[in-house]
Amino acid sequence: MSSRWIAETLHENGGLTTSYRADKVLYEERTDLQDLVIFDNPTFGRMMTLDGATQVSTRDEFIYHEMMTHVPVLAHGNVRSLLIIGGGDGGILREALRHKTIERVTMVEIDAGVVEFSKLHLPMISAGAFNDPRAELVIADGTKFVAETDHRFDVVIVDSTDPEGPGAVLFEEAFYRNVKRCLNEGGIIVTQNGVPFLQPAELTSTITKFHRLFGDASCYLATIPTYVGGPMAMGWGTDDAALRTLPVATLAARFALAGFETRYYTPEVHAAAFALPRYVQDCFPG
Repeated sequence: MSSRWIAETLHENGGLTTSYRADKVLYEERTDLQDLVIFDNPTFGRMMTLDGATQVSTRDEFIYHEMMTHVPVLAHGNVRSLLIIGGGDGGILREALRHKTIERVTMVEIDAGVVEFSKLHLPMISAGAFNDPRAELVIADGTKFVAETDHRFDVVIVDSTDPEGPGAVLFEEAFYRNVKRCLNEGGIIVTQNGVPFLQPAELTSTITKFHRLFGDASCYLATIPTYVGGPMAMGWGTDDAALRTLPVATLAARFALAGFETRYYTPEVHAAAFALPRYVQDCFPG
C-alpha cells in the first residue's frame, strides 16, 4: 500500500512545496471556516495542517510556543493578564499558565472545531491547560473581541495563521490599533510573522504598522524546523523600548523566579533573538 503525502502549499506560488508522509490520518474534514488535517509523520510526530499550511507538530512545537510566550512575559516582568488571539491547539495557553504569577489568560479562537480537534487528537500540546481555572476560552472573532472588550492586558500574543483567508484580518492596522487599546501601560504585542526569507512582505507590513502605533517596533527570531525557509519572525510592539534590550542578568533572575524548565528558551537565547541579520533588518521601513 503506497503512503499518502500531505502537501505544504504555503509557498506554492513561489515555486516551493514541502510534503510530509502521513502514516496515519487521524482526522480530515472541512470545518465551517477551514480545511483541517491531523496526521502522524515518522519525523515530526503528530501534525496539524490548516488550508495546506503546517500549523503544529509535536516534535518541534515547544520552540514556537516557548518563544512566542516567554519572551514577552519575561521581558514585561509583571504580567497579570494575558490575551491570546488564535492558538487553538493550546500550546501558548499551556506555556502562559506555567507562569504562576499570571492571574488570567484569555484565549479567543474563531473556530471551535480547531480547539475540539486539538483536544482530541493533540492533547499532549495543551497538556490540560484548558482545564486550568485561570484560563478563559472565548469562541469569537478576535478582531471584534479586541474592538469591543473592556478588559485590559499586559501581553497580547497573536498566534494566527498566515495572512490568507480568515486569518488575513489579523494583519490589518485596525486590528493592531484595537490591540493597543486593550494593552495596559507598558504592554507588549507579539505576532506570528512567518519566515522572512520567503515572506518578507508579511514582516514589512506588520512592522510598518507597528511603527505607526508603538514607540518601539521590531521582531525577534526562532528556528522551527517545520516552518521551512529559515528562522521565523515574531513581531514585537510596545511603547517601552527598554523591554527589548533587558540585560541577560535581569532575564535570568526573572526566569529563575518563574521556576520551570524549558527546552528551547533561555535568557541568553531571549537576548540573542533580537539580534537580526541584515536581510531581516532590510524588511523594516525606512
